[in-house]
Amino acid sequence: MAYDKNNIFAKILRGEIPCKKVYENDFVLAFHDINPQKKIHVLVIPKGEYVDLDDFNEKATDKEIVGFNKAILEIVTKLKISNKSNGYRVLSNIGSDGGQEVPHLHYHIFGGEKIGKMVN
Repeated sequence: MAYDKNNIFAKILRGEIPCKKVYENDFVLAFHDINPQKKIHVLVIPKGEYVDLDDFNEKATDKEIVGFNKAILEIVTKLKISNKSNGYRVLSNIGSDGGQEVPHLHYHIFGGEKIGKMVN
């Protein structure tokens, strides 16, 4: 899957499509999913053009990788779902077999309620 500069997340990053922002730093933007699957459902995307986690780990700088991962803790803390409360789930779909629909790396953060089985 090649990076598409006109994917929905690229448009959100450019401000062409609005989002309900939860968090932003130099490396990531996090916002509420428009079709939430759980009580809390936030998407976290890197600001760089990365198709998926493999692409990100191959091409991103160490600073981007660390910044992206540290942002997850800041986001779940802000949402009050960190492991200091009841916990959360982070999910990234990669490639067609993994169910990826948008060719821009993104993590789903789910929380605020029991999540259930990992895979059905």
